[in-house]
Amino acid sequence: MRHRSPAAQATLVILLATAIRLAFAAGMGLGIDESYMVSAVHTYQLSYFDHPPISWWMELTIQHLTGLHTPLIVRLPFIALFAGTGALMFGFTRRLFGPRAAVWAVVALNVSPVFALAFGTWVLPDGPLDFFLLAAAWALARAGGVAQPERAAEPEPAFWPLAGLCAGLAMTSKYNAALNLLGALAFLILDPRGRRALASAGPWLACLIALLAFSPVLLWNALNHWASFGYQGARATGFGIHPLRPFIVWAGEAVFIAPWIFIPMACLLIGGLRTGADRRARFLALLGIIPIVLFSAISFWSSRKILFHWAAPGYLMLFPLLGDWLARLGTAARRWAAGVAWGTAAVLTLAVLFIGAQLQFGIVPGFNARFAPGKSPELQAIDWRSFRAALAARGELSRPNLALAALRWYDAGKIAYAVGPTMKVAVFEGDPHEFGITTPPQSLIGDDILIAAMPGDVPAVMQRYAQRFASISIEKPIDITHHGRVLLRIPMLLGHDLQSWPTPGP
Repeated sequence: MRHRSPAAQATLVILLATAIRLAFAAGMGLGIDESYMVSAVHTYQLSYFDHPPISWWMELTIQHLTGLHTPLIVRLPFIALFAGTGALMFGFTRRLFGPRAAVWAVVALNVSPVFALAFGTWVLPDGPLDFFLLAAAWALARAGGVAQPERAAEPEPAFWPLAGLCAGLAMTSKYNAALNLLGALAFLILDPRGRRALASAGPWLACLIALLAFSPVLLWNALNHWASFGYQGARATGFGIHPLRPFIVWAGEAVFIAPWIFIPMACLLIGGLRTGADRRARFLALLGIIPIVLFSAISFWSSRKILFHWAAPGYLMLFPLLGDWLARLGTAARRWAAGVAWGTAAVLTLAVLFIGAQLQFGIVPGFNARFAPGKSPELQAIDWRSFRAALAARGELSRPNLALAALRWYDAGKIAYAVGPTMKVAVFEGDPHEFGITTPPQSLIGDDILIAAMPGDVPAVMQRYAQRFASISIEKPIDITHHGRVLLRIPMLLGHDLQSWPTPGP
């Protein structure tokens, strides 16, 4: 590989990583969030409850083009887009630090677990977010003249519209793109050449284009009582002092990124913020610092759970810095780094192969027997096909005016994906997320409804809903099975003729 050109090396890394992702996508069912995204929405909308629309549009488009919604099919656009993210990482890093650094940045990106597997494979908004954020950063570097000193790069104002478009599309992928964009504004304010740019029309044109690209999300929220903004904003609410939480968040992020990537990244981030730091390093550090610091800070005072992948867009911007650092190491240190990279890639590949083999063939005897019912990790990684098979055996798939309901949105997602779009699925309790918009319970007045009565005591659940139906009865439970073992037993109720439902407030 060392005799190939840097571009050829990066291409080979991207192709090998893509092949592994395809195997990963084909070998496991949709996870909880993926099942929910694929099953809760069947039509194009301006936006959606949980996230802006691009990731939803991607999976809807591949379903409409192929007529299929298997795990591999709905994941294909996300796998292809992440290959594009790898190519962007190479081009972006090459501009800032040269081709050798660019190869290292691509390698690191493709062995970082959260990027290589989760964002590069799954039906999540993070995949398109990463692509458009990198594209926006590359265009901003062109517009602001950020490049290797030997290139003597001058600002290229023609790239401001592209930077604005990509920034808007990043926001239309996931809201936390705004944090990176605030970092970009900070760079323009603090950088002398950036301040001169702010006195021109280019950045303001970019802002206008970004706003236009994001306008469908604004319009949807205005028409839906700002539901999505309210839901995402509430993640920072709830007060309680938790002194150790920031350290727990950083530790979790280190595991997600890979500790041997996270630690040098953290040092490089601090170095990029120091007085007198290289302009390129400051550019990348400011692009990444806000999401990295903000979520750990929120964890200090908020009682809400902070998910470790929320800060990932900040770390994404540090891969070029990491690539440059690795490229400048001595020969012995680079060999050690290459060994770590190959070792990490091997571990990830073996993990992918093991997961796929276990899910498809059950190669570990008695694996599910080690867990209590409902606790096996395979429950999240398989599609609940046995649920659909049970309904088919009862003749309920073709029964008119029959709908399904779950008590939690994530159970509804797994059930709805298993059954397919032919049956309506609602959520009766808690926050219904997108199901509350696509299938509000009040839209099912007059229907019979099979209720997945978990969690809780079945008689208590039955009593809660008895007043809503003309009558309600206990049905035979449905077992979620895999390799001949029951992983979960779902108690079922059948409500006849839904007669009332409270009208939700605005």
